[in-house]
Amino acid sequence: MARRSEIPAVYYGEPRKFDPAFRGPVHNRSCTDVLCCVLFIIVILGYVVLGTVAWIHGDPRKVIHPTDSLGQFCGQKGTPNAKKSILFYFNILKCASPAVLINLQCPTTQMCVSKCPDRFATYTDMQIQYRFNKSYWEYYKQFCKPGFNNPKKPVAQVLRDEDCPSMIVPSRPFLQRCFPDFITRNGTLTVANKTAFKDALDTARSVTELRDAANGITGILDAKELGMKIVEDYANSWYWIVIGLSIALVVSLIFILLLRFTAGFLLWFIIIAVILLVAYGIWHCYWEFTLLRETPGADVTISDLGFQTDVQVYLQLSQTWLLFLVSLALTEASIVLMLIFLRNRVRIAIALLKEGSKAISYIMSALFYPVITFVLLVICISYWAITAVFLASSGEAVYKVMSSQSSCKFTNHSCSPETFNRTNITRECPGAQCLFAFYGGESVYHRYIFVLQLSNVFVFLWLVNFTIALEQCTIAGAFASYYWAKRKPADIPPCPVFSSFSRAIRYHTGSLAFGSLILAVVQLIRIVLEYLDHKLKGAHNVLARFLLCCLKCCFWCLERFIRFMNRNAYIMIAIYGKNFCTSAREAFFLLMRNVVRVAVLDKVTDFLLFLGKLLVAGSVGVIAFFFFTHKIPIIQEEVPVLNNYWVPLLTIVFGSYLIAHGFFSVYAMCVDTLFLCFCEDLERNDGTPAKPFLMSPGLHRILGGVDQSPRKSRA
Repeated sequence: MARRSEIPAVYYGEPRKFDPAFRGPVHNRSCTDVLCCVLFIIVILGYVVLGTVAWIHGDPRKVIHPTDSLGQFCGQKGTPNAKKSILFYFNILKCASPAVLINLQCPTTQMCVSKCPDRFATYTDMQIQYRFNKSYWEYYKQFCKPGFNNPKKPVAQVLRDEDCPSMIVPSRPFLQRCFPDFITRNGTLTVANKTAFKDALDTARSVTELRDAANGITGILDAKELGMKIVEDYANSWYWIVIGLSIALVVSLIFILLLRFTAGFLLWFIIIAVILLVAYGIWHCYWEFTLLRETPGADVTISDLGFQTDVQVYLQLSQTWLLFLVSLALTEASIVLMLIFLRNRVRIAIALLKEGSKAISYIMSALFYPVITFVLLVICISYWAITAVFLASSGEAVYKVMSSQSSCKFTNHSCSPETFNRTNITRECPGAQCLFAFYGGESVYHRYIFVLQLSNVFVFLWLVNFTIALEQCTIAGAFASYYWAKRKPADIPPCPVFSSFSRAIRYHTGSLAFGSLILAVVQLIRIVLEYLDHKLKGAHNVLARFLLCCLKCCFWCLERFIRFMNRNAYIMIAIYGKNFCTSAREAFFLLMRNVVRVAVLDKVTDFLLFLGKLLVAGSVGVIAFFFFTHKIPIIQEEVPVLNNYWVPLLTIVFGSYLIAHGFFSVYAMCVDTLFLCFCEDLERNDGTPAKPFLMSPGLHRILGGVDQSPRKSRA
């Protein structure tokens, strides 16, 4: 087998020849990948049809409004429940099913009410009190089935037929449903200051037992408590969040502008600043850890503590700060080791970033193109989400037999409310009812709901990837026009971003759709594999889990490779205007002919830009941390009162990173474009007056000195 160094250069295609007429992106071009363009347009039209069909068959009221046991919506105008917008469960203790988290349906009678109960009461207590004061029945019967007005009916028969709830518990509406009003006082779980009560059968019950039995509702109540605190924190701090994100926007823009004049200094400043920032985090975590290690009760482990809605509880544990300390220490060590072993590559990457900063200074409009991408992505995400909701709510009402008798063989069988009373089920299972269960059905349309949802996801992925491809091709065309201009900036065409965008849409929609389609297929396969992995988590088939893990790893690598090849193919499309396959092949051959330079650069430029994003997000995050923790004396009185300061803090940090990513993504695409243009420049020209290089002397001195000759490699 021939060694790698003995493979002739022609194996990766012929190098570009000198062309005196070549002046950058080719203007005389034709449409590429027309068939894929037609397919893309047909799919978009089909996507519109899918959304229309979902809109016709779907009913978002099924998601927005709760449904009672008769399949009627609560709070809907023109129905008997118009003034009854809250769903009430007859026996909350039967809601211990995980289904409550999905459909919020319990195997008990549910009816719409105008308000939730505000007191403890059982049907037995009501009958006793009814003898002395009939107002007790007037209050209790509003939670019974409509039309039932027999307070003297035996308790056993009432509970069997579920004419009335066995008991009512003080509740509050949440998600338009009555949930017990659990309150923790001094570590004790209470409802209306009670810790124990009796049910209709005079059996002693505790509030803890009520909550443990309704474990499906527990998650909702925890989410309610946490969600209400988060909403309250956002309402109190939104103004400061906007200020923090504005600061991140200004810092990112200033950072980009400073790179034009002080690229080398600023990039080394980023590296040192990130190292110092992480070092400060390590010191702070160590300081908190040493303090809490001596504090009684702080040695409790996170696993023993369990899930807590108050995040401050975790910050009082020494183990939490130990985990932070170890994570930051590993991050710091990784950054330092990478810089030590890649110091020469860092110097080369800085030279390329300097050239990129010059290009951006001449084409500043490219920095704001991500706003267009953001708008298009918001449209795609919104359409996908709305279509998914309408598809999910397009099923028919399904009714199931519910019986309080465990021996009833018809339990959970499908039934029809219109014909239920004429069947023999009521005779064999006294007290059995035909109650609404969920939305589904056996219609032909509903049988294909899963396929339609999968199609919705696939087209969504295709559109998202196409939007990103359009941005990459547009920016690549703009910066390629900068590189191939002999006199900069005089020969740069006017409005290079708009011209590149017009060319991409006019001629290369099919090529961009082709590359996006390949990536979308791989991503869809990865989603299916993740779904299968989730389903097999409880399985004991080790071989199946191992194969699935291998497939997930392989498709992850494949997706990364396709992303890399698509990115370079779009650059070649922007320059030469050829179809996707030809552009991808030429980009691959060009990179392989310059494989040593590619290896030298590797991902160092991406690493430096990533450090820049971390610096922007980290610096704004540190300022926000000091502000929300009252450590800035000057504006201490302006700090809003919050339940958890991490809510606005994480929002600012994450938002700042996204803002910095928007600016630096343009920078990364600029660097990749200039690198490919540089490689072609070396092949087309030799630096003589007849064939002068278009690169800067500094870039040629650093990158051009890396030898690519196969003959010298063999020597």
